[in-house]
Amino acid sequence: MKQQERLDFLLEKLKEDSVQYKNLQVEENETAKKEAVRSLMNIRMPRYIDRKILKVQDEFLQNQTFEKGIVTLDMIPTVKEQHGSNNPLADKISIWQGDMTRLKVDAIVNAANSALLGCFVPCHRCIDNAIHSGAGMELREECNKIMNQRKIKYGTNYEEPTGTATITEAYNLPCKKVIHTVGPICYFGLNDELCNDLKNCYESVLNCCAENGLKTVAFCCISTGEFRFPNKEAAVIAKDTVERFLMKKENNIERVIFCVYKDLDREIYDKLYK
Repeated sequence: MKQQERLDFLLEKLKEDSVQYKNLQVEENETAKKEAVRSLMNIRMPRYIDRKILKVQDEFLQNQTFEKGIVTLDMIPTVKEQHGSNNPLADKISIWQGDMTRLKVDAIVNAANSALLGCFVPCHRCIDNAIHSGAGMELREECNKIMNQRKIKYGTNYEEPTGTATITEAYNLPCKKVIHTVGPICYFGLNDELCNDLKNCYESVLNCCAENGLKTVAFCCISTGEFRFPNKEAAVIAKDTVERFLMKKENNIERVIFCVYKDLDREIYDKLYK
C-alpha cells in the first residue's frame, strides 16, 4: 500500500469509527486529508480499534517520520562543541531547536495535562498533541490503561499530580520511550511553590531515566506554553535542576537535550550556556 492509499484508508476508517463525523466532508487534497486524519485521531477516545487499522496507521506515521527526517544524537552538538562552553557539564548538555518528534534518543519528555490522555483539541500546536499525533492511537490507549489502574487504587476522581513522571512506549516515534510530566500552571503569577513544582518535573523525569536505564533524554520547555510559566525563569530552573542531577549521578545520563521550539527559548538557553 502506498502512502496516499494509507491516507485514504485511514480517513475512511476513522470516519466510520466516529459517531459525530461519519459524514465528514474533506477536500480532495493531501493537506486537508492529513489534517482530517490527525484531527479524528486527536478527538478519539481510547477504545478498541481493529488491528488492521492500527497496522496501516503505524506504516503511515512511520513513513511521515521518515519524510520529516530523523535526528540522531550524533547530529546534535553539545554546548561545549556549539558554544565552547566551559561549564563542567558542557559535554553532557545540548540545546537543539526543532520538532521533538524527530529525535532518535532514549526518551523525550511530554508536557502532559493531569488527565494524562493527550490533547483532544484537533491539530493543536502543543507538544502533547504533537507527541500523541506522531506516536499514534496506541499511546492514548496505554495512558488510559495506566490512569484506569491509578483510579482503581486512588479513586475515580484521580488526576495525575504536578511534578511526577510516567513512562510509556513511544510507538511510531523514533525515540524509545516517552516520559510524561504534568507541569505547574502559572496563570496568576509566579511563586516559590510553582518554581518547586517545575523543579520536581525535571527531577522526576531524570530519576525515571536512571531507573529505566535511559541514557539520553530530550526535554521540552515544560509549562512555558499553555501553562504560562515565564520562559526565562523556567529555563534557569531547568538548567540548575539538570546540572545538580548530573553532578550527583553523572554516570547514569550521558546526554540531556534542551529541545526548544521558539526563537525566544533558543536565545534564553544560548545565553545560559555561552
